[in-house]
Amino acid sequence: MPHVIADTALIFRRHLRQTLRSKPAMVFGLVQPLLFLVFFGPLLTGIPLGGEGDSWQTIVPGILIQLGMFSASFAGIGIIFEKRMGVIERMRVTPVSRLALLMGRVLKDVVQLLVQSVVVVLVAVAMGLRAPLPGILIGFGFVAALTVSLASLSYALAMRVESPQGFAPVINSVTMPAMLLSGILLPMSLGPRWLDIASHFVPFRYLVDGVRAAFAGDYGDGKIGLACLVATGLAAVAVTLGTRLFRQAGA
Repeated sequence: MPHVIADTALIFRRHLRQTLRSKPAMVFGLVQPLLFLVFFGPLLTGIPLGGEGDSWQTIVPGILIQLGMFSASFAGIGIIFEKRMGVIERMRVTPVSRLALLMGRVLKDVVQLLVQSVVVVLVAVAMGLRAPLPGILIGFGFVAALTVSLASLSYALAMRVESPQGFAPVINSVTMPAMLLSGILLPMSLGPRWLDIASHFVPFRYLVDGVRAAFAGDYGDGKIGLACLVATGLAAVAVTLGTRLFRQAGA
């Protein structure tokens, strides 16, 4: 286990340095959520959205989950280019733990997503968001758990495809319906009954509801606890499956 931890830290530092040297990647990752925040958020200010809290306490949690979903889902695309450049082949002949090769990358994504989430929340506060600090920290925890889950699966998928053209359609076909059914933009309770029922089969719905409850300061209504269970279960399944597929692909 100490060997795995040390290897994970080594891979984490390597990829974190790469990310810090490529600041445009972090900046452009923020473009879409900030556009939603600046151009979509004010349209709903003062409109009753049927959830806990005001409109900002409904919109911002959805944007944070959206940021985690899309950024983590596409995290694996970098491995495709590493395979083409021979980086993965060189990694295979080293004694580095195969689990560390995956988790070091995933932890880098978690740090990157948390930094971006802090920026989104600060901009939202400037625009009118008011939320308790514990609730915001709980929201960041859910973003981290979501990133661990989706990034693990993304890297595993990337190891099994040969080009971005084979990777992107799979990700888009999963993330887009999941985003629409999770109530990221608006609470699903505003939609028809059948759509609200269908959304309960999407695990991200519970994360969105949990973050919204946390931002509203409703810590005892059960939504945060249910979101914790879903986030923990999703992360456990995703890391287990992602590690297995990652190893089978020969990383």
